[in-house]
Amino acid sequence: MTKKPDPSSFDLTSVDWTVSKYSGGGGNCVRVGVKNGYVLIADSQNPDRLPHVFTPGEAKAFLLGAKDTDFDFLLDL
Repeated sequence: MTKKPDPSSFDLTSVDWTVSKYSGGGGNCVRVGVKNGYVLIADSQNPDRLPHVFTPGEAKAFLLGAKDTDFDFLLDL
């Protein structure tokens, strides 16, 4: 397994971020981007914080699980 890069090693100024349409205050500010083949998930309200780094496979597993309702328990938090 290849070790994922430290998020501080990315030039984040060139990332084309997509902000969730469900973002909008209250601490639910999420943005997603891609850099060097990795999926980056970050806090859009605090853009100076480093993002979490995921492989495309990890991001796909999460998205498919979310679509299959695997993580619906999070909606009750």
